[in-house]
This record gives sequence, structure tokens and C-alpha cells, in this order.
Amino acid sequence: MAEMPLRARRCVPCEGGVPPLGEEQIRPLLARIEGWEVEQAEGHPQLVKTFRFPDFVQAVGFVNRITPVAESEGHHPDLLVGWGRVKVQLWTHAAGGLTENDFILADKIDEVASGAAP
Repeated sequence: MAEMPLRARRCVPCEGGVPPLGEEQIRPLLARIEGWEVEQAEGHPQLVKTFRFPDFVQAVGFVNRITPVAESEGHHPDLLVGWGRVKVQLWTHAAGGLTENDFILADKIDEVASGAAP
């Protein structure tokens, strides 16, 4: 039986005390989302991907399309918007690192980027 796509799952609310994923847990999840990388920033790992667009208006339009997805999941990425690009950074603040929620939202963002309805 095929594993359920991450985008078909829902983010689980987490408060403090949720442990971040270890490298051995991150690796198989990262393999399921194309083009995302794990970077260290401010003492914690985060998922990062830069999406490219022909101009600033389309970059901002992409942000406007992923905003309701993030809001409905209760999980909000850091977004850096520039001319023709949007850099998305995901990590779970309450866990101080990466959780499954980050990978779920990354896959949902990829779904929006592909033009599919979330």
C-alpha cells in the first residue's frame, strides 16, 4: 500500500514540550518533498525553498495563495519576498526545530506552486 502523501495530512497543533525531529527522522521526510533543503539558522534546522517567478507581482500573488493554506493549518512560514522570488522558511517554534508539520506544510505549498488546488 502506498504511503499517504504529506499534503493529504493535517498539521497537528503543538505547544511547548514537543521534541524536534532528529536527523534520522528528517531524512525520509525530506526525500518526499522536492527541492527543499535543511539549513541551520539561529541554532535550529529549518526547511528552505526558493520559488522563482517572472516578476514581483507574481511572487506576491504566490504569497497570497499560500497564506490561506498556512492559516488553515495553523502553521505559518517565514517568507522573504523579492523581485521574482519567494523564499519559504519552515520550522516549528514550539519544538525548537523541525516537526512533521513543517514537511506537511512544505508539501501543501508545493501543491499550490504546481497550480493544483490545495
